[in-house]
Amino acid sequence: MVAIPTAGGPAPQAPPMSAAARRTGLIVVTALFFMWGFITCLNDILVPHLKAVFDLNYVRASLIQFCFFGAYFIMSFPAGWLVSRWGYQTGMVTGLLTCGTGTILFIPAADFLSYAFFLAALFVLATGVTLLQVAANPYVSVLGAPETASSRLNLAQAFNSLGTTIAPFLGGWLILSHVNGTGALAQAAAVKGPYLLLSTLLLLLAGVIHQVKLPHLRGVEENAGHQETFAHALKVPHLVLGAVGIFLYVGAEVSIGSYLINFMGEPGVAGFTPERAAGYVGYYWMGAMIGRFIGSALTQRIGAGSLLAFNAAAAALLCAAGMLGAGHAAMWAVLAIGLFNSVMFPNIFTLGIARLGRLTGHGSSLLIMAIVGGALVPVAMGHAADLLGVQHSLFIPALCYLYIIYYGLSGCRKK
Repeated sequence: MVAIPTAGGPAPQAPPMSAAARRTGLIVVTALFFMWGFITCLNDILVPHLKAVFDLNYVRASLIQFCFFGAYFIMSFPAGWLVSRWGYQTGMVTGLLTCGTGTILFIPAADFLSYAFFLAALFVLATGVTLLQVAANPYVSVLGAPETASSRLNLAQAFNSLGTTIAPFLGGWLILSHVNGTGALAQAAAVKGPYLLLSTLLLLLAGVIHQVKLPHLRGVEENAGHQETFAHALKVPHLVLGAVGIFLYVGAEVSIGSYLINFMGEPGVAGFTPERAAGYVGYYWMGAMIGRFIGSALTQRIGAGSLLAFNAAAAALLCAAGMLGAGHAAMWAVLAIGLFNSVMFPNIFTLGIARLGRLTGHGSSLLIMAIVGGALVPVAMGHAADLLGVQHSLFIPALCYLYIIYYGLSGCRKK
């Protein structure tokens, strides 16, 4: 991992890089942000699709996100260890190859009509995405001045949101629109073509990145990764509170995205078919993309904590509107949450690793581990949806946003 220089203590410095080298590195990493955004958001199509194929309740359907995001918790520390020894570029290539293996496994999962096989394939796929996250997020932070790290990460995350915007439209068309009136085996087979294509793209991208000459930062990783221990990082208040913030933010975002199709299918909301609702899921992620482009500019003028608190407050209010409202007004209120989700991950991440000096590498791993919130919070929301209905289960993400308000206003400043 990379230590960001701070005034509070010595930190390894990145080797001098030309503007062209920084530009090349940022372009390459941005392609990865796009790809894992696309992969992650396809889960929002898989949840209702496999729920129908295997006749699952909401809790069992939430195991899709549980297995996917559970990989972050289990694999992020090993991924950080591998990146610290192999370097960022090798870590990225290995992550893409692992993702490609996971997507290929969807083919036998469909052939065997096995929900457990699908979950195993998702875990392998998510392991690759974890490697990409561990390598790419701190890599973006070091490609320029520390004070503009949040702005750069917002920009890279905007392209991540471009992937999440496109995925529901393509996934809905390729998967959900061709299964009406067919048997379970034929419905399961609908995933084979899209995921085989995705495997091909991942393997091609791995080959491209293997050949590209990126700025070499391995020495920085090694110096930063061996000076302190993970236990030291757990004693830093603003880092630990930031990890809780990442846990709850990712959990809220994934929970809403996972149940949007079912939410819009409610008679009291929009009464959409899954195919029609899938197209609207793209607006949720499109809002995040637009917000991150805006946030990239705003974070150069407004404090990252203040902007984070404002957006979290707006998201909490929109959750309440979706929970208590009706018709298309409730639908658009929930879709608009995506716009305010936009700056949350990059701002929490950069606030969490700020002023860590030599602990930055361990801090980055801890924050990536916290993405496991995307595995656990959707299960809680699924349980609430089974008991209260999917619309009233929106109180779960609303509570998550209330904590993020606290972190933006106060928690990020605790020394």
